[in-house]
Amino acid sequence: MRRVLVLVGPTASGKTTLSLLIAAQLDAEIISADSRQLYEQQSPQMKNGSA
Repeated sequence: MRRVLVLVGPTASGKTTLSLLIAAQLDAEIISADSRQLYEQQSPQMKNGSA
């Protein structure tokens, strides 16, 4: 079974550094998305800002 590891946290909390370390250890891919990217796919009513 494949698993997905999700790292979440506030800005400047070290998520990128941690994700690079984990990806190197697990020989894994990194997929990055922020709130603005996620809202881009929402309905027009949801496009009034970001989180």
